[in-house]
Amino acid sequence: MSYIPFPNLSPDIFSVEIFGFTLALRWYALAYIAGLVIGYQLVLRMIRAPRLWPGRAPMTAEQVERLLTWVILGVILGGRLGFVLFYQPAWYLSHPGDILKVWEGGMSFHGGFLGVMVAGIVFCLREKIPMLSAADLMAVATPPGLLLGRLANFINAELWGRPTDLPWGVAFPGEAAQACAGVVGVCARHPSQLYEAAMEGLILGALLLFVVWRRGWLAWPGRTVGLFLTGYGLARFLVEFVRQPDAQFVSAGNPLGLAWHMGGWGLTMGQILSLPMIAVGLWLMMRARRAVASQAA
Repeated sequence: MSYIPFPNLSPDIFSVEIFGFTLALRWYALAYIAGLVIGYQLVLRMIRAPRLWPGRAPMTAEQVERLLTWVILGVILGGRLGFVLFYQPAWYLSHPGDILKVWEGGMSFHGGFLGVMVAGIVFCLREKIPMLSAADLMAVATPPGLLLGRLANFINAELWGRPTDLPWGVAFPGEAAQACAGVVGVCARHPSQLYEAAMEGLILGALLLFVVWRRGWLAWPGRTVGLFLTGYGLARFLVEFVRQPDAQFVSAGNPLGLAWHMGGWGLTMGQILSLPMIAVGLWLMMRARRAVASQAA
């Protein structure tokens, strides 16, 4: 069987010893920082482009700077609490002190999304900013962070996919990654992190930039964020078919790790959480489309 050996990559960019303590800058942390900075710059560029708005931009540069602080809090708190509640509630209920140990890993995109949504709603109410227009801006700013975050997942050799005999399967290191039932020798797995980086980051990000800068979608609030929600939800739903589920969902009677199943069919937790995103995204796009049609009439 042909496969791609996992490259010799370290999760740390560099580390230094100071007074007996090890300080390290990890690729995952850099991905978060770079994603937020790139997203911030994208939002600034959009609000400074008058041709993208029928009137004036929905917020000022100073408001964007303040919004960034709220987004950071929403990502960290929502991402961590989402992982705790959606994926390992029993463990953290019996080990509540571990909830704060974010440096040990465990962040949920869907939780982070909910955290940012709540933070954005509160911020818009405080600053009297149109919520859907702000959501459109944040939607365009999100794919770079998704792209970098998934690449960091790959570098960390985490969140890998199910076993595969396809030639681009990757032999991830570690006992857990190599524990493939029925596989003798090296176990190759789908590089699902790279699939998500391509679909959620590159493709979705390019599509959002196209509709904003070439099709003027920001003129119809909710249309752009609707496309983001639908696109991300569909991409995540599809990748779940080849992504290894979290260990707590896997059992002898449920080898696929389905969070809900009945009669041989079921859905993973990632698919369950993606369905509401798809539904809301489609509704927002249809709502905006009706607004476009009414203006044309």
